[in-house]
Amino acid sequence: MAISETPHVAQRVAFYAVIACWGLFALTFWLKKRPPVVRETKRDRTSLVGMSLQGVAFFFVWFNPLQRRQLSPVTSGSAVVEWGLAALAVIIAVVSVWLVNSAARHLGKQWALTARVVEGHELIQQGPYRLVRNPIYTGMFGMLLATGLVMDRGIPLAIGIVVFLAGTYIRIQSEERLLRQTFGAEFEAYARKVPALIPGIY
Repeated sequence: MAISETPHVAQRVAFYAVIACWGLFALTFWLKKRPPVVRETKRDRTSLVGMSLQGVAFFFVWFNPLQRRQLSPVTSGSAVVEWGLAALAVIIAVVSVWLVNSAARHLGKQWALTARVVEGHELIQQGPYRLVRNPIYTGMFGMLLATGLVMDRGIPLAIGIVVFLAGTYIRIQSEERLLRQTFGAEFEAYARKVPALIPGIY
């Protein structure tokens, strides 16, 4: 392997740190206690379309169908810029894992892959839900960004972002449609105060 193709130290450090965050991300759901069986009152399977698009987005970033090199330098610029981007990627990954872990704990029995409302459903507004209405999706988006940065995906990351946001929009609309039907004015007041996905943007 030529020297120019050797990954820089900053990227090596950031890459393995982000991989460690992915491990913690997975453990959030693997170690999560199975909630008691609860009766569903409403379900919207439209969210499955959004989930599929999110999966496609991660495929673009992880498996790189456009055939760019894996583990190429984060940037061809200065070492300061390279370490700065590497640090940014790790910070995004750590915050993302915290968001997902905290959100899953606050959801408890209400967490599910598809949009649904269960008997005794509560409108969660504590913990990370004070920051964004969909912190798990915000965390997933953060992991997508962090992974793309440390693997220097460029165009695949850009495509992944667009596809992920499209899928996430579908899931948010599907889930919040049920919440509006269930909680009415209470949810509307919450939605006016707290952004859906990214503070200051959406």
